[in-house]
Amino acid sequence: MDKSIIIERTINASIEKVWSAITEKRKISQWLFPVNDFKAEVGFEFRFVGGKDNISYLHVCRVTEVIKNSKLSYSWRYEGFSGNSFVTFELSANDHQTQLKITHHGLETLPVSKPDFLNGTYVPDWSVMGQSLKTILETDK
Repeated sequence: MDKSIIIERTINASIEKVWSAITEKRKISQWLFPVNDFKAEVGFEFRFVGGKDNISYLHVCRVTEVIKNSKLSYSWRYEGFSGNSFVTFELSANDHQTQLKITHHGLETLPVSKPDFLNGTYVPDWSVMGQSLKTILETDK
């Protein structure tokens, strides 16, 4: 059963600016999680620690698809746990705005015995991160 999360935002910024925010290490760290390194190159693996309620997990991600200014996808799993999900960012230009669609799918492969990995916990997180990205881009003129 597909339990994908889809978050969509219209951002008052160019597609190049949005692309930069989702592909540059320093900018990713402003709205997602601090990452040690990131390259928008297929096969590039990156890691970051994130969590909530004083519980953190090592996220291990690998870039799976890159279409500049259009699409970025990467795997999303947790060190020491089974399962592998995928995050995709899709961008499309609309005049001076950018339509951003964030999809996180494959959540059903993560351990159901771990409440932090249940689908419902991701919805507010991605919603907040999507809004943070929008706010940062629209106030950083």
